[in-house]
Amino acid sequence: MKIIIKSGLVAGVALFLLSILGLYLTLWFFPGIAVQYFDPAFDTPSGRFIFYYLHPFVISMALSWFWSRFKGSLTGSFIARGIEFGLMYVLIATLPMMLLIYSAMNVSFVMVLTWFVLALVQGIAAGLVFEKMNP
Repeated sequence: MKIIIKSGLVAGVALFLLSILGLYLTLWFFPGIAVQYFDPAFDTPSGRFIFYYLHPFVISMALSWFWSRFKGSLTGSFIARGIEFGLMYVLIATLPMMLLIYSAMNVSFVMVLTWFVLALVQGIAAGLVFEKMNP
């Protein structure tokens, strides 16, 4: 249990940094997408911003537990296992949610696609952290 928490926290820091990097990359390279965040659908009370900062740690703890349960099913090299883990996460958890969000909210397909790509990168990064810390 200790290794699950420890690797989950390390992955949480990595995912947090990737989230911040993804935010800035979107602003710099895709300002048209960034403008969409000024839509009233994204207007939240300031007290809820804490969830943005907590999300990487919550998801990394869940993924750390998932890794500990299914790491034996993954084959291949260090990189291959990390990529396979990220693909499993994005296909099982993220893709259905992105379809639901796209169908229910007034957001562009490109915006949802950026969320999907970020989730894939986060899943792979988490998989690589777990592979290193909890092989």
